[in-house]
Amino acid sequence: MAENRSLQNPHAIVIPYPLQGHVIPFVHLAIKLATKGFTITFINTQSVHHQISKSQAVAGDDIFAEARKSGLDIRYTTVTDGLPLGFDRSLNHDQFMECVLHVFSAHVDELVGEIVLRSDPPVTCLIADTFYVWPSTIAEKYKLVNVSFWTEPALVLTLYYHLDLLRENGHFGTRDNRKDSIDYIPGVEPIKPTDLMSYLQASDIWTPVHRIIYKAFADVKRADLIICNTVQELEPETISALNQKQPFYAIGPVFPVGFTKSSVATSLWPESDCTKWLNPRPYGSVLYISFGSYAHASKHDIVEIAHGLLLSGVSFVWVLRPDIVSSDDTDFLPVGFEENTKDRGVIVPWCCQIDVISHPAVGGFLTHCGWNSIFESVWCSVPLLCFPLLTDQFTNRKLVVDDWKVGLNLCEERPVTREEVANKINRLMQGKTSDELRKNTKKMRKTIEEALATDGSSERNFNQFMNDVKVKGSKSNGIGTGI
Repeated sequence: MAENRSLQNPHAIVIPYPLQGHVIPFVHLAIKLATKGFTITFINTQSVHHQISKSQAVAGDDIFAEARKSGLDIRYTTVTDGLPLGFDRSLNHDQFMECVLHVFSAHVDELVGEIVLRSDPPVTCLIADTFYVWPSTIAEKYKLVNVSFWTEPALVLTLYYHLDLLRENGHFGTRDNRKDSIDYIPGVEPIKPTDLMSYLQASDIWTPVHRIIYKAFADVKRADLIICNTVQELEPETISALNQKQPFYAIGPVFPVGFTKSSVATSLWPESDCTKWLNPRPYGSVLYISFGSYAHASKHDIVEIAHGLLLSGVSFVWVLRPDIVSSDDTDFLPVGFEENTKDRGVIVPWCCQIDVISHPAVGGFLTHCGWNSIFESVWCSVPLLCFPLLTDQFTNRKLVVDDWKVGLNLCEERPVTREEVANKINRLMQGKTSDELRKNTKKMRKTIEEALATDGSSERNFNQFMNDVKVKGSKSNGIGTGI
C-alpha cells in the first residue's frame, strides 16, 4: 500500500539556501512540482520568512496561502538558522555562515524528523540546495531520496565539483596560483583563471564560505539525483560530462508560469512600482540597473557608474540597495546626482525585476550577472552589460559575453572609469553592437522557449527526474516511505 502511494503521489521536503537568489528558483520549483502532483513541504529559515513578511503590505504566516487556493498541496514551515531574528546577517556575514556550516543542520534534522513522523502522504525525498553541507546525512537517516538542486549554471557546478583537479594542477589553493588557461576539466573548454568563481580566485581559502564549499561539494557526490537551473542546449558538453558522474537533469529556467509576478511572495525587501514612470518612455530607451540582493560594490565603482550614466545621457531605472557599499555607508552617490538626472532617471531601493525588465521601454540591463537575472533578461530579449561582483557572477559573465554573446563587459579592466561606463552604455543601447546583441539575445530566448515546450529538453528532463524520484522513493524502505 505504502509503495503504491509513494509511486502515485511523492512528497518532497524542499529547503532553499537562505539567500534571495536561491529562494526564488526554489519557490518556482516547488510550485511546478506541486502542479504535477507532488506534495511539497517547503522550509524557509525564520529569518528569511521574517524579511519576506516585513516586505509585504499584508504580512502572513504562509507565503504559499494564495498558491494553495488553486488546489496545490504545498505545506509551509520555518526553522531557525541558529541566530536571533534581529541579528544583522549582512553586516556579520562570516558569523552567519559559521552558523549555516555548524549549527543549522541540527535544527533541520529535528524538523525533518518531525515532518517524516507525522506526514501523510509519507515523505519520499529531500530537495536541498547544493550549497548545504548536510543533505546526504539527513536523507540517509530518514531513508529519503537525496535530490540536490543547483541554482546556478552547470559550468559553475562542475568547476566546484573538480576542485581536486584545480588543486592538483596548481590553479587553486597554492600561494602563487598558475595564471595559464585551465584545460583539463571534463566537459569544459579552456577557461581563464580570472573566469573562475571569486572564491576560487581568493588568497584566503579558509573563510567560512570556503569551508562550506569544500564540505558541500564532497556531500553532493553522494546525492541520488542532481537537478540544475540551466538549459541542456546552452551547456551541452558540460552537462554530458556531469552525467557520466551522477544522474544530472537540466530543468531550467525555473520560471513562474507565464513569466508574470508570482503569487508567492519571495522578495526580502519592499518593492517600488516603476511601471508608471516607465509607461511614457520610448520603446527600448531605458537602461535597467541592479546589482542584486547580496553582493557589495565599492564606493569608487558606484560613483564612477553614476558619472558614466550622467555622461551617457541615457534614461534609467537604478535599483540601489541602501547597503550596496556597506550597512555603515549609505551616502555614496555623487553630490547633486539625483537632482541632475531627475528628468531621465529614477532610483529605488528595490523593485519587482520581472515587471521592470519585461516593460517595452527597457532596452538594456546593467547587471551583477546573477543567474536568475541573466535568464530573466534573455527571456525579455534585453541584452546585458556585465559587472560581476562576487561568487559565480564572474563565471556567468564568461558565458554571457564570450560564449553566448548576449552581453558586453562594463569595464575590461579595473578600476572602473566613467568614460568607459558611458561608452559601454551607449554601445549596449544603440548602434551596430546593440543590434548584434539583440539578435543573439532573441536567438537564445528561442532556445530557452523550445527547451521549456512540452517536448523540449527541460520539460523531458523534468519528467524523467520526477519519474526517477517516484521509482527510487518506492524502493526506499523504513520511515521515509512509511514501510
